[in-house]
Amino acid sequence: MPVPSLIFWRNLGGALTMLPFALRLRQWKTVVERRAIKLSAAAGVLLAAHFICFFAAMRLTSVAAGVAITTMQPVFAAMYLRFEGGHIPRRAWVGMIIAFASVLLITGVDLQLSVRAFAGDLLALLGAALSAGYVLIGSKAQKNLSTSTYTSVCYLTCALSVLPVSLILGLQLFNFTPREWWLVLALIGGAQLLGHTMFNLSLKRVSPAVVSLVVFFEVPVSALLAVWWMGQSPPAGTIPGIIGLLIGCGVFVSRGRLSV
Repeated sequence: MPVPSLIFWRNLGGALTMLPFALRLRQWKTVVERRAIKLSAAAGVLLAAHFICFFAAMRLTSVAAGVAITTMQPVFAAMYLRFEGGHIPRRAWVGMIIAFASVLLITGVDLQLSVRAFAGDLLALLGAALSAGYVLIGSKAQKNLSTSTYTSVCYLTCALSVLPVSLILGLQLFNFTPREWWLVLALIGGAQLLGHTMFNLSLKRVSPAVVSLVVFFEVPVSALLAVWWMGQSPPAGTIPGIIGLLIGCGVFVSRGRLSV
């Protein structure tokens, strides 16, 4: 299944699942709510760009390296806030330096192995930056919207953003095997609803630092699944970089609290 088509069906399914809960709340009547809906749509555009980079990266580099580099999201979020006048504690800088050095190690090893894997690493890094923007804008939108309303607008915008890409490139949208459709349904129920939706829901109730630390568990889990299901092991040279990246991001998230 082409990447844009996969993103379209995954997010359309997520939006339609959350839509009944959103309509029941009728959060579009006030000026503040309508402004938050616009922010939700902007987050959806960034989410679409993130997904394109992320899924394309998964086809070029190893799953373990791609997912590990994507965990740079909180570091990029901190950089965005720093540009807006926020403050990054000194202890958090240590984690950032370790994380960036680890990314250089991973990409350096992959570049020696193949330009294809190196390109995948760069796409994963860009995806992490886009994901940080999506989370920051989404957190602002959810100050005035419920998670169901926010995710309905965000997912629907994401789906509609990638639809023209599929149409312009002439990509297939419907004629896939039953196995492909079952995998899409698994993505909707797992990664979209239990993943992204619960992630957004928890951001309203739990510290972003705690949520970010939990997200780091994606790396070992995805690496083990890639070995079991796809027979794919990360290049041995990238493993120290992956471990260092997790340590660096963990130090950054747990040691510093950003202030704006």
